[in-house]
Amino acid sequence: MTSILFLSHLNFEPIIKTKNTMKKRALIIGGSSGIGKATANNLLADHVEVHIVGTNSLKLEAFKKERPDNLIIHKIDITDSTSVDRLNGIIGDFDNLDYLVNASGIFGPKSFLEHTKADYDSYLDLNRGFFFITQAASKKMSETQGGAIVNVGSMWAKQAVKATPSSAYSMQKAGLHSLTQHLAMELADHKIRVNAVSPAVVETPVYESVFGGKVEAHEALQNFHGFHPVGRNGKAQDVADTISYLLSDKASWITGVIWDTDGGVMAGRN
Repeated sequence: MTSILFLSHLNFEPIIKTKNTMKKRALIIGGSSGIGKATANNLLADHVEVHIVGTNSLKLEAFKKERPDNLIIHKIDITDSTSVDRLNGIIGDFDNLDYLVNASGIFGPKSFLEHTKADYDSYLDLNRGFFFITQAASKKMSETQGGAIVNVGSMWAKQAVKATPSSAYSMQKAGLHSLTQHLAMELADHKIRVNAVSPAVVETPVYESVFGGKVEAHEALQNFHGFHPVGRNGKAQDVADTISYLLSDKASWITGVIWDTDGGVMAGRN
């Protein structure tokens, strides 16, 4: 009883763990290479604990060796519902989640008349994964005073390019654009901001499978510089810096935007 009276005399209040006292935590889907990896490096530089999700063990482990502190890797195939459920269980166990970046993607230009069900499923299964991962992440954010989400969309969702026929890919990315705007409205009351970036040609490993290798992709992409009014292709860092801004408190009055991060492509053509 004496101890209780003493604490009361000191106006003692229990220490409540709030989001402001917790380490910032980010989840990046597709964080082992390209735009996702560049974004992860930006956040790691700001001392954020970064969880990255990918399917390539070699890339995941290599990144972990590069950045052993504050980087946690998860080998998860987000097109597999069971794997998504496992990831969502991990999210549920987090004390807090501040940032989510949906950056995973595939790109394989193919004529609409040649598309198969397997082609279609490979794209649209991604969106099912994004949908339910984002749902789990949003529930966690709503429990801990909000957060910020950025989806990586695409210019191809806004404008067709005949040289790169991408009907199923564009449907997938257009779905992400639409999801971004709907969630921005629904989640605002939970202090969660939702935005997207819409890149044009960005030199990332996604093109290696398109052109048959790293060297071949680099050489082929040189033909696309003039496609952009600024005169060059994008780099992963260009897009990552925009994502980092949209995640940050500097963008606290921005939600529901689909940000053209495209070297001026949507403004017009050279």
